[in-house]
Amino acid sequence: MTHVTRQILPLSKCVRESLEDYFDRLDGHKATNLYTMVLEEIEEPLFKAVMKHVKSNQSNAATILGLSRGTLRKKLKQYKLE
Repeated sequence: MTHVTRQILPLSKCVRESLEDYFDRLDGHKATNLYTMVLEEIEEPLFKAVMKHVKSNQSNAATILGLSRGTLRKKLKQYKLE
């Protein structure tokens, strides 16, 4: 299996820039529960993209995500992606 490095796909840069934009738009308001908000914003598109990539093969998706199939199924149900 070929591993893709961050230099090829700078996901951390995209996240950092999105967060910087978020902070710029707060307009004096305080950020709260940022960790939870970020996870909620990222999880669903992550699962959608992976499931599309593996053509809905849950076993392959679980492997790519580093999750058990049970956890994957729970998340797919949570986001109504089953």
